[in-house]
Amino acid sequence: MSASSARDFYDDLAPDYHLIFPDWDTSMARQAAVLDALARQRLGAGPHTVLDCSCGIGTQAIGLALRGHKVVGSDLSPLAAARAATEAAARGADLPTAAADMRRLPFSSAAFDIVVCADNALTHLLSAHDVKAALLGMRRVLREGGLLVITIRAYEEARRTKPTATPPQVTETPDGEVITFQLWNWHKDGEHYDLEHFQLIPAAGTWTVRRRQTTCWALTRAQVTRFVAEAGFSGIAWHMPDSTGYYQPVLTAQRAPSTP
Repeated sequence: MSASSARDFYDDLAPDYHLIFPDWDTSMARQAAVLDALARQRLGAGPHTVLDCSCGIGTQAIGLALRGHKVVGSDLSPLAAARAATEAAARGADLPTAAADMRRLPFSSAAFDIVVCADNALTHLLSAHDVKAALLGMRRVLREGGLLVITIRAYEEARRTKPTATPPQVTETPDGEVITFQLWNWHKDGEHYDLEHFQLIPAAGTWTVRRRQTTCWALTRAQVTRFVAEAGFSGIAWHMPDSTGYYQPVLTAQRAPSTP
């Protein structure tokens, strides 16, 4: 991963990230309900201590905190992490946050019951070395038997068809419609792509165009499963949108006991 590239992308997106959602608070509640149900299946009702290590502006972290869990958020983007804490406080939730690279998590070993890495964040790690470093770090900060939760795009079809754009999303705001879409420029290896993120934001009868760029690794579920197993997790399962209602496939796995 180019840390500066991903950090700059999300620092720049932080003020506008909520405009991706037709109703951000509704999305928070809906996503947290699914993740909470998956956690209950593995760990019981809780409340649990949770690290959201790619918290962004708080979509999953705030929702889980509002459901009673003790949540800490970290993100590569200091601006996104700071906004997450502010948005949580505005909703009556406590969400301490830190700016941190998921490959070098600054938390104590075995400090959490659950680690969440959502919103396709893992795919900003562009090499096997970096993915393994991040997953080993997530394992380290989980207690034995603790739950790993990862959500990523379903890339299997994209790896085959190599789409060059995503359908536009339209969000109604008091100032008018915000249009968001992405352009994808695939690398020769057929697995990585440069992502150009566009938002057309209404302003005084015209449009403000905001463009951000980053790079992603279109990891398949088979690849993620292998990396997670190699990092020392067991009980790996995938939960698909048609059964959970979540907008991306969700992986759950548990930290296997340490070997003597």
